[in-house]
Amino acid sequence: MTGSACVVERVADLSATEWNALDHEGYPFTRYEFLSALESTGCIGDHTSWRPRIIALRDEHGLAAAAPVWLRDNSYGEFVFDFAWAQAYARHRLRYYPKLVVAAPFTPATGPRLLVRAELAIDPLQREYWRCKLQQALLTIVERDSFSSVHLLFPTTAELETLGPEWLARIDCQFHWHNRGYRDFNDFLTTFTAEKRKKAKRERRRVAEAGIRFESRLGSEASLNEILIAWQLHRMTFLRRGNEPYLAAETFAQIARTMGDTLLFKFAMLAGEIVAVAVFFVGLDTLYGRYWGSVEDYHSLHFETCYHQGIEFCIERGLARFEPGTQGEHKVSRGFVPTRTHSAHFIAEPRFRVAIADYLKQEREAVDRYAAGMSERVPYRESLVLP
Repeated sequence: MTGSACVVERVADLSATEWNALDHEGYPFTRYEFLSALESTGCIGDHTSWRPRIIALRDEHGLAAAAPVWLRDNSYGEFVFDFAWAQAYARHRLRYYPKLVVAAPFTPATGPRLLVRAELAIDPLQREYWRCKLQQALLTIVERDSFSSVHLLFPTTAELETLGPEWLARIDCQFHWHNRGYRDFNDFLTTFTAEKRKKAKRERRRVAEAGIRFESRLGSEASLNEILIAWQLHRMTFLRRGNEPYLAAETFAQIARTMGDTLLFKFAMLAGEIVAVAVFFVGLDTLYGRYWGSVEDYHSLHFETCYHQGIEFCIERGLARFEPGTQGEHKVSRGFVPTRTHSAHFIAEPRFRVAIADYLKQEREAVDRYAAGMSERVPYRESLVLP
């Protein structure tokens, strides 16, 4: 074992073959093709707020381990909110930005962050060794370059278990769907209480009675025109909230070309025209809901396109889990259950580390209460409620 570290400042300077030989655990958002598409279409890079500072560790056989690290001058697109921390630093005339973030850009979905070459990751001791080396490299860079902090966003629970005591653990709550081996959507609905089952069927019926039908396209199957329509519709959703989308039209097109079987469009069709779309990514055992847009507000169409259609796809493909994205208590009545997500934070300034640790303890208690309360609202019969 060796493990000398270097920092790579462009995705294009990585070897796609070596990077994809790391164990991504079927997670699409750290694959070379995804990161390369973001960089080559200007979503990340030196002239953006997501500047690559990728840590690479090598052994005698090549790239042994790596972490997708970004130099950030703000916290937008992270979905783990630390704006109050930055404001506290400013009040004390301390610099919070730039900071380091270990994440998949613009992606609030759990997946591996401390990547180890697949052949090494098979051995638990090797996997832990290289993950520890990556942690050491991160902390060394923070000290060497006087960064305020480094943030590990949406890591796996296995990665969290390897972190040292200097990392502060943080939790949040999303709503995920779990496949219990359902034969079809109706089989899934039989697990609901009668009232919730009736409501779900009524929602689906309203969409069907409006004449709306659905067509699925993998990225490899979609025409360029369909891809551009999907991008325009998702952009409308962002614009309604006063923002431009994170991804460009060219990004959609490149991902469709290079990750065709991973990208999924669910098109809502009315009289032969696309009136809405949900954009998903397909992992090894998980469906990730990412974006949505529609030309106008049709009753129940959002729920059908983004949630019911995704659940049907998971059942058809035998996928174990569906992560539809952040927020949204309305997901609970449609079969999604509160699920804790995680992040970990190293704060270099000792006084702030103590203060933030105290804040996170209180926040954790509040998140636990919230998750427990939401668990009481799931639509399942009592015997099927997840612990």
